[in-house]
Amino acid sequence: MDIKVNYYEILGVSVTAESAEIKSAYRKLARQYHPDVCGNDAESVNKFKKITEAYEVLIDTEQRKKYNMLKGIYAERVEKKEQAEPNEKAEKVNEESKKHEAHKAYSQAEQKHKSQQGFSNVFNDILDNLKNKQSTKPKNKQKKEQPKNGEDIHCEVMLTMLESINGCNKTVNILVTEPCKACNGRQFINQTKCRACNGKGEEQNHKKITVKIPPSVKPGSKIRIPNEGNKGINGGKNGDLYLNVQIESSDIYKYDGLNINYTLVIPPHDAVLGSTKEINVPDGKVSMKVMAGTSQGQKYRLANQGLKKGNKTGDLIVTIKIDIPKDLSKEEKDLYKKLQDIANKETAK
Repeated sequence: MDIKVNYYEILGVSVTAESAEIKSAYRKLARQYHPDVCGNDAESVNKFKKITEAYEVLIDTEQRKKYNMLKGIYAERVEKKEQAEPNEKAEKVNEESKKHEAHKAYSQAEQKHKSQQGFSNVFNDILDNLKNKQSTKPKNKQKKEQPKNGEDIHCEVMLTMLESINGCNKTVNILVTEPCKACNGRQFINQTKCRACNGKGEEQNHKKITVKIPPSVKPGSKIRIPNEGNKGINGGKNGDLYLNVQIESSDIYKYDGLNINYTLVIPPHDAVLGSTKEINVPDGKVSMKVMAGTSQGQKYRLANQGLKKGNKTGDLIVTIKIDIPKDLSKEEKDLYKKLQDIANKETAK
């Protein structure tokens, strides 16, 4: 008990306050200044101790009387019962005095026990309320989540035969999944479901990326582009992009293992007289001499001009196809007529 401190002022009650009013004031202040609510800093702990000390003194009848006397507080609570007449009071004084003395010791002990028990009940009620409030609080969504790696993306890329043979730069359009920019992938903003992603924590966007296709790729092969897949979350690694190569059908180029079958279309006069042709191959272009008197379906093999795999290189196999013109000028028809006449004369001999 510290008489330098005004316990009534600490609890915010008057000097004539009843026990119920003191308990109510203490409950309210204890909930407000309990260290579990305000934090365990020194100021909060000291404030709660003063509130508790004031309650323990004022709720105990004997301690309160002693405190009031030492503090110089003489205001007494007015009893509601009627006062006895002076002569009746004088006659009963001896009898009441005896009863008072008989029960004094018992009353003091009982009052102290009730005071301590009441304080214990109030304190337990406060702790129960604090536990209930903490249990009903939503879980903290801001806690650190574990890193999550992004998933790989698989898509097809269509190449022409020449692109697959020579290699090229190809622009592909992919659909990527990324962390939501509004909630940064956490799904919640201020403990409320993110409206931008509807609580999914991610969003899908189209993305164009230019990739380098190496030469000599075959249909069905896969090209891996690192870190171009779906984005990782909370520091996780990005996924990879896998391109599944598809090659447009062509009547000119066809694959046969590491060999490339190529159909070379020439006019009749090149087949008869011979000529030199340039053909696209994996390493660029190569010149090939068509021999005079070449026939339809004749094959030429160009060694080491096919696809490469490790230390092995295939060949380019050229098949000749003679293109018979359909629309001829009069001059061309006259020339063919002369050739026909010459051929007929040679046959007649």
